[in-house]
Amino acid sequence: MPHVEQGMVVGLFGGSFNPPHEGHVLVAEIALRRLQLDQLWWMVTPGNPLKDRRHLAPLEERLRLSEAITGDPRIKVTAFEKTIGQSYTARTLDVVKARNPGVRFVWIMGADNLQGFHRWQSWQKIVRTFPIAVIDRPGSTLAYLSSKMAKTFDRARVDEDDAGALAFRRAPAWTFIHGPRSPLSSSALRQRQELEKHAESK
Repeated sequence: MPHVEQGMVVGLFGGSFNPPHEGHVLVAEIALRRLQLDQLWWMVTPGNPLKDRRHLAPLEERLRLSEAITGDPRIKVTAFEKTIGQSYTARTLDVVKARNPGVRFVWIMGADNLQGFHRWQSWQKIVRTFPIAVIDRPGSTLAYLSSKMAKTFDRARVDEDDAGALAFRRAPAWTFIHGPRSPLSSSALRQRQELEKHAESK
C-alpha cells in the first residue's frame, strides 16, 4: 500500500481500468478537489468478479497505462489487492482499515457503478466501512435516485456542498458529486480497439 501518515485524508478509487482513460482521470481530479484529499489511491484490481475476464488485459499493462495518464503526484497507482490476495472490495477495505489507523478514507466510485452496486459482495458492509463519494458519469446522473443503495441508505446521504468534510463523518455516509463528465468508457475503447485489429487483419 502507498505510504500514508496519521491524519491524512485518502480517497480509494478502485477499478479494472481496462483500459484506463481520461474519464477515470477526470473522476480522480474531481475527487481530489471536492473531497480535499491528501492522496488518491488508484487501485488497479486483479479483476472484477462480476465481469468477464476473457478480455482483461494483463495487470502489468493496466498498471503501466494508468501510471502514464496520471500526472498528479497525489495520485498513487497501486495493485496491492493482488499482493494481499483480494478481489472483493469489502475484504480489501477491511485490510486497509486495519493497517492504517488514524487515516481517514473515502471510497470513490463512478455513478455508472451505482445502479448495480447492490450486486457486489457484502455491499452494505462496504457502505458501513468508509464514507462513499459517487462521482457523476454520463447517463448515470439519476442513478443515485433509483439505485437500491441510494434508497437503502437515503438517510445517510450528505449534501454535496459538504463533500469536503465527508471523510470526517462516520459511515454510513455518502454523497453524489455533480461536475464535468467525460463520455469515454473502457468498454467502448475496447470495442474500438477490437474493430481496429479486425480491420488491420483484413
